[in-house]
Amino acid sequence: MYKIVIEDLSFKAILGLLEKERNEEQLVVVCAQIEYEDKKNFIDYAKVCDIIQNTIIEEKFTLIEDAIDVLIEKLKNEFPQMKSIHLKIRKPEILKNALVGVETLRKF
Repeated sequence: MYKIVIEDLSFKAILGLLEKERNEEQLVVVCAQIEYEDKKNFIDYAKVCDIIQNTIIEEKFTLIEDAIDVLIEKLKNEFPQMKSIHLKIRKPEILKNALVGVETLRKF
C-alpha cells in the first residue's frame, strides 16, 4: 500500500456561513492523505492539489462538510484506484485563539 501526503496546501477562498466569510476571501489550509495499492497506477499529487484548490475557490462553499463531500467525489472519480482518503480543511484565521476545521476519513 502507498500513500500520498499533502500537507498545508494554502490559498485564499470564500468558505463559510458568516457574512464576512461570504464577502471576503480567507486563508484555507488543506491536508490530505490518499492510499492506493499499485505504484504503476499512481496518484498524481499535483493534480490532487489542483482539484482541491480549484474546487474550493470556484464553488464558494458555505459548509466545510459540503466542500469535503464534493472533493472526495471528484477525487474518487478522477482516481478510482483510491483505497482511502483522509481529508482535513482548516480555516486558521477565523478564530484568534484556535485553529478550527473539519476532517474525515473515507475508505473505499
